Formats: sequence, structure tokens, C-alpha cells
Amino acid sequence: MRAWQATDEEILAAGGVDAVVFMRIVVFSIRVFIIAAMICILLVLPVNYYGQDMQHKQIHAESLEVFTIGNVKEGSKWFWTHCLALYVISCSACVLLYFEYESITKMRLAHITGSPPSPSHFTVLVRGIPWSQDHSYSESVEKFFSTYYPASYVSHQMVYRAGTVDKLMKDAEKMYRVLKTVEPQCREISMPCCLCGGTTHSFKVLNNEAESVKSKISDDGLQPAQREKERPAAFVFFRTRYAAVVAAQVLQSSNPMLWVTQLAPEPRDVYWSNLSIPYKQIWLRKIATLLGAIVFMFVFLVPVTFVQGLTQLDQLSHTFPFLKGILRQKFMNQLVTGYLPSVILMLFLYAAPPTMMLFSKVEGNVSRSGRKKSACIKVLYFTIWNVFFVNILSGSIIRQLSVFSSVRDIPTQLAKAVPTQATFFTTYVLSSGWASLSFEVIQLFALLRNVFRKFILRIKEESSNCALSFPYHTEIPRLLLFGLLGFTCSVMAPLILPFLLVYFFLAFLVYRNQILHVYVSKYESGGQFWPIVHNTTIFSLVLTQIIALGVFGIKRSPVASGFTIPLIFFTLLFNEYCRQRFSPVFKRSPAQVLIEMDRQDEQCGRVEEIYDQLRSAYCQFPLIARDLSTSQDLSTAGNTWQNKDQGSSQDPESLKPGNQLVKLNE
Repeated sequence: MRAWQATDEEILAAGGVDAVVFMRIVVFSIRVFIIAAMICILLVLPVNYYGQDMQHKQIHAESLEVFTIGNVKEGSKWFWTHCLALYVISCSACVLLYFEYESITKMRLAHITGSPPSPSHFTVLVRGIPWSQDHSYSESVEKFFSTYYPASYVSHQMVYRAGTVDKLMKDAEKMYRVLKTVEPQCREISMPCCLCGGTTHSFKVLNNEAESVKSKISDDGLQPAQREKERPAAFVFFRTRYAAVVAAQVLQSSNPMLWVTQLAPEPRDVYWSNLSIPYKQIWLRKIATLLGAIVFMFVFLVPVTFVQGLTQLDQLSHTFPFLKGILRQKFMNQLVTGYLPSVILMLFLYAAPPTMMLFSKVEGNVSRSGRKKSACIKVLYFTIWNVFFVNILSGSIIRQLSVFSSVRDIPTQLAKAVPTQATFFTTYVLSSGWASLSFEVIQLFALLRNVFRKFILRIKEESSNCALSFPYHTEIPRLLLFGLLGFTCSVMAPLILPFLLVYFFLAFLVYRNQILHVYVSKYESGGQFWPIVHNTTIFSLVLTQIIALGVFGIKRSPVASGFTIPLIFFTLLFNEYCRQRFSPVFKRSPAQVLIEMDRQDEQCGRVEEIYDQLRSAYCQFPLIARDLSTSQDLSTAGNTWQNKDQGSSQDPESLKPGNQLVKLNE
């Protein structure tokens, strides 16, 4: 009930712009498929059912093929109903898409202008810094930007090779959480080593969790040897947002592979391990991950082919003769050919998101949101290819090869196959859609992980790393796949629409509840997922129209075919208009908005405060930053305290930061 009553403002406060965009996908799907269900069930479904001169059984005893467009005889005069329904669905979807795109664009601009000053607005990520024997990377960055951006350049922060220091701090943090509950007074035990015979000592619990790494940090991270640890990447800070945007979008050098700039992600969004990747390797990594994703998609043809073999009873009985007696039973027949294929396919599909996330990591994305967006696109292509195209175009490997060898016949093959696969797609919505929502509520994997941490590893304290972030890379492709199935089957097999509507209504409640009470928003992309949604929806509409054109051609209805062709061109024209009207806002920030925000900062006197935040925002080793900032603050405060008590003598012990802190507290 709380999820139902929550407003968009509450969703925005809990999950950010990306969460609101995700819920707009669900709302858009509910609206467009309500319209599709009304016109298709009231107008198209009766035409399909009475399309042949045949003796009908009772409705509950009829097969689903009777309710598809395949049951309408060739040359029927009633195909105008299908064409009219196609026009209504396409026009409704385009109108709703336009208003959603406009609304989300305004929301993105409001997010940019309404959010407090963020360090990412003033920061540019520079990669491909040229190496020099005379200067370090840090000196090269300072010299370059001081020369070419003297009025707007403030400072920079280098990226270091995250080796021993980073691993040491992560291990120390984990061990501290494990040993925090141990009694501090531990008796030191000496015992001979089993290997060399020397003396070993038991561990001691230190008073401060940072003490275990301070000595190592001072040896590895803050000595002159850090020049050797510098990587050819840096965060460069500018005085204004406009100056940062200009520097990020301008080609800095005659060699495009050097001094490559882009707007920096938010500090919490930075994926530090990928910043050390040389920029010259990025294009090779992208090609390698693309080839790896394609190979994985074709390897996945094996389980999909097996699943399709289960849906065809004649081929299954012919291949396995010993199953003839079992498959004659009505219950086993329905289980094997109806429900089992979609369950097996759903289980195999669980391997796709982590694999695509790994590919996106290898690809070299410098932000966590960018990595998740890249994985979302890969999972989307993967699911549409394997769940839709491979399933409707294949029954066996031999048949797949014969289909793919004749590319010009693909529209005809789609027109023949989509109505016959309506049963499989409906079952897939039940097994993958409804069941996925129950798994989403239960959070089975998180539950098992929590049980393992508490009862096996004996870790009682919850870690911030255990907080769940919303899996956009899995849930957005799922929604868009169901949208594709809904559009393509709406005119061909309208009975899938009620099951889809039930799924989207349940998804509306479940996902709102998860965003409000389960998931933690660590970072966001500012609505960058919506262009993916828009482009996929346009693709689904055009594919639906092409399939309908093929069906009308097979059924010999020239009037319906003639009216469908202009609809395809109008849909593509609408997509081009939206691309010109809204898409640039998601790629670049408008200068007008940035300059106004800079002027407001100057009028409110927030400039110095922003500069102070920039110095510590992008720190690769937060423990070092906290330690150094604390020491600097204590030294400053100690000097102030000393000036107030001039003439008073101080012993060396009183100059220690801990003792200064005690005096300040007093």
C-alpha cells in the first residue's frame, strides 16, 4: 500500500532520476497495452476466432492457434480490422513516447540545475597523457592546462597504479570488521615457525583501524616513488562548469589519441581500476568484447535449439521413440511442450547478465553507471536475439542454417512463425515474468549470501558494500523484451495482452516497493537509460509493422499491405524528430543552463566552498585523504590554540595530534 501511494517525488528522493525513469517505462507499458488490449480483444480477436468456416468447440477447449491471425482465411475482407488496430497501437505508442521523452528531458535538466554543486560539474577526466623523460605525468598535466587554460584551470589529481596500497587498505578494512568484536587485550604468544624455526608472534588488535596501514602507506604511497606509480590519467579541476564542458568537448591535440578529455563521473561513480588502462587499448578492448559477446550469443544457440525441440512434439517423439508412451499422456504432453521449455530457457538466461557485465568491465568503462549501461545494451541485444528471433526462426540447427541463408525471406519467415509461437511466448511471460517478480520480492540470492556471511563466516556487522543497488542491466532488458513481445503479438495473437498487463501491474507495485525500501542508490546516470528505451520501442513498432506487412502479403490482402507501408515511414520519421529534438540533451549539457548556474554560485558566494570540495572529492585512496586532512586540520587548530596561549610552554607530547584533539575538546 505504501508503494502504491508513493509519489514520483518520493521515488526521486529514494532512487534518483534513474529510478523514476525505470518506473516511467512500466507506466508507459501499462498505458499502451491497455489501449492495445481494448482494441485487439474487442475487434481483432473475434475476427481471428471466426476467420475460418469450421465447427468450434467450447472456448476453454480451443487451442490458442484458433485465436491467432493464422486462423483467418486468405483474401478475407476483414483484414482492415488488423490494419486499423496496427494504426491505433502505433499512433498511441508514438504519442505516449513523445510525452514521456519530453517529461524525462525536463526532469534531467531539473536534476542538473536543482542539484547542489557537484565536483563532477567542474571536473574533466584526461587520459592519454604523453610520457616525457623530463617531466612526470603530473608536471605535464599542470604545464599543459596552465598554458592553454590559464584563466579557468584550478588544479588536478593524478591517478595512481592501484597495487599494494589499495589491496592493503581493502584487506585491512575487511579484517577490521572481522576483528572489531575481539577483546582488545590479547596476550602475545611466541611459538617456533614450522618452516624456518624462527619465532612468530600472534596478532595484536590496534586501537585505531587506520594504524595497521599507516606505516605501509608512508612507505609505498607518499614517497617520491609515487612518480613511478602515476598513470597517464588525471582529474583536472576548472573554475566554472562551462569551462569544464568546453574542455571536455574540444579536441585537445592534433593526435586524437593524446590528451583525450571527457566530463568526469561523480566521485562515487568512478571505476578506479579501469582508469589505469592505457587509452590506446580501449578500441582493441571494445572490439574484443564485441566479438566475445557475439560468440557467446551463438554458443547460446545450443540450449535455445534444445528448448525449441521440446516445443515440437512430432520431432521429439521421432528423435526419442521411448518417449512416445509418456508423451501420450495429456498432462505430460502439456508439461513437456508447454511449460518446461520456457523454464529451461529462463534458467539458461540467468548466465547472460553477469557475463555481459564482465564484458563491460573488460571494455574499459571509467564509471560504474557507464559499465551498467553498456551491460544493459548487451543484455538487451542478447535477450531479444535469443528469446525472440532464434525461437521463432529455428526448430533445429539444420533449419536455422536454411533460414539464415536466405536473408530476403526473413520477413516472410517472421510472418509465418510469430503466430505459431504465441503459445510459447505466453508461457514465457508467465514463467519468466510473473516468476521473476516473486524472486525480486524474495531476494533469494541476497538472502543466501546474508545467511552465509552471518552463520558461516560469522560476520555480524553489516557492511556498506553489501547494500543492494538496483540491477538496471537485467530489469530494463526484461521490460523491453516483454514490450517487444506485446507489440509483435498484439495483432497476431491478442490473448497474450491480458497476461502482459497483469505482469506490468504487478511490476508497478513490486519495483516501487523495492526502490523505496530495498535498494540503495549509490550513483546514477541522470536518466541515460531512456534513449535506450525509446530506440528499442521504435524498433519493436517497426518490427511489428514489418511482420504485419508480411502476414498481409501471405494472406493476400493488398489493401492492408498498402496501408501498412506508409505507417513504417511515419514511425521512422517520428523517431528521427525525437532524436533531433531530445537526444542531444542526454549527450551534452546546454551552455545556457551551465552559465546561469555559475552566475548563481558567484552571487551566493559558494565559489570558495566548491574549490575546497574539489581538492578532496576525487581521491583514489580515501583512507589517506582522511588521515591527511585530519592531520592538516589538527595542525591548523593546534597553531590557533597555541597563538591564543602565547607565552605558555609546551612539551613535545602536547604537540601530538591526539593530545591536541583532547585540548581542543576541552
